[in-house]
Amino acid sequence: MRICIIAEGSYPYITGGVSSWIHSIITQMPSTEFIIFAIAAQSSQQGQFKYELPPNVVEVKEIFLDAYLFEESDWGSRFRLSAAKKRDVRALLGGEEEIVWSNIFDLLRSNQFRQASDFLLSKDYFDILEELCQTKYNLVPFTEMFWTVRSMILPLLLTLRHEIPKADVYHSVSTGYAGVIGALAKHVHGSPFLLTEHGIYSREREEEIIKADWVKGYFKDLWIEYFYRLSGCAYEAADQVITLFNLNKKIQIELGCSPDKISVIPNGVNSDDYAALTPAPKDGKIRIGAIVRVVPIKDIKTMLQSFALIKKEVPQAELIIMGPLEEDPEYYEECLQMIEALEVRDVRFTGSVRVKDYLGQMDVLMLTSISEGQPLAILEGMACAKPFVATNVGSCRELLEGPDDGIGPAGFIAPVMHYEQIANAVIKLCKDEQLRESMGRNARERVKKYYKHEEVITGYHDLYQSLGRRA
Repeated sequence: MRICIIAEGSYPYITGGVSSWIHSIITQMPSTEFIIFAIAAQSSQQGQFKYELPPNVVEVKEIFLDAYLFEESDWGSRFRLSAAKKRDVRALLGGEEEIVWSNIFDLLRSNQFRQASDFLLSKDYFDILEELCQTKYNLVPFTEMFWTVRSMILPLLLTLRHEIPKADVYHSVSTGYAGVIGALAKHVHGSPFLLTEHGIYSREREEEIIKADWVKGYFKDLWIEYFYRLSGCAYEAADQVITLFNLNKKIQIELGCSPDKISVIPNGVNSDDYAALTPAPKDGKIRIGAIVRVVPIKDIKTMLQSFALIKKEVPQAELIIMGPLEEDPEYYEECLQMIEALEVRDVRFTGSVRVKDYLGQMDVLMLTSISEGQPLAILEGMACAKPFVATNVGSCRELLEGPDDGIGPAGFIAPVMHYEQIANAVIKLCKDEQLRESMGRNARERVKKYYKHEEVITGYHDLYQSLGRRA
């Protein structure tokens, strides 16, 4: 059996989180062949893999969303689109109509165009957008609208025109561009399409866009609606949708996914792998750890603000941030500047490391994200019997407090961006060794009972087999 995993902004270019999950799925199914359809932001990432690919990865197809920058097209062609195709393009751009995605796929992959930008410089596109502006966006300057919408959909059009490798099952690990490619693959080859959502992609993009400086206020809604339309494409086309916890399932249903398609397979870890890690030396220090990529959605700045308060109450505290730095160098530099401005000491960024070399030495772990699914970082910490302080996102509360399982809390939950409450919770754990130990025991008991890695692998193996028989 051959599975095509479609990943956006993750494997094999970035370590941790979803990438670790994908790598684990592949390595634990050595008799299954995998194709990686990798969608990345920048062409400079080509071949820059952070993982040694297992031998059962038979192909890697790399797609880069900035490739349109290298395309040159002529203005003013006309392609004589039918009324139905015009309607579907208008719906994609922001119209009120229902999108028939099969029509979009056929149009944008047709031989009428040499490349994606040909269509966006055509008179047909100009006419459709002009009509949309007159009926829905008449107060927005047309020139701004033209270039904004062009930049919005050109990466999608470029991605849709790539060759889709043939596989028995297509498995997208998010909605967005990856989800649309999964729907396209099903349309082109007729094979079943499996969708896994770790977090809710469209909600995460919405949060980013609301805070973004690169998009003007009156275009924010346009971008947000666009990403919800992409998610709708994936939900509609998927034969099976997997989510990690029940709250996400409810959100998927709210966003239009049929509840009959949705199943829950939580993340898992092999807790025995974390049972005998190297402990911290008895030197009087309190080590606070964070397993996290240094990117805005993980809100490292709130973590640093919290640590500045923690340091005043617990002067022997250290903060060790374990995770890659290169994904957003500008944000990392801003974090370093914040450390300097706060005049806080004993903060260390390790970069990409083998987390198990550090986890045993931590006393407390933190996660200050503004959006999450079901963080593997928390599961890894729980397997090490470490208490956590996390923001109230994704399944963090369910992980730390449990589904009324009688085990007891494994840490504290605080509101997003509320650095004072986060700091107070960490200070409480720093000052109470018995509390740290009891919450750590609860953590390990819960992860051993409910979040088993072998059950994740079995669940997906069975799904692949079941879907593959339909091909």
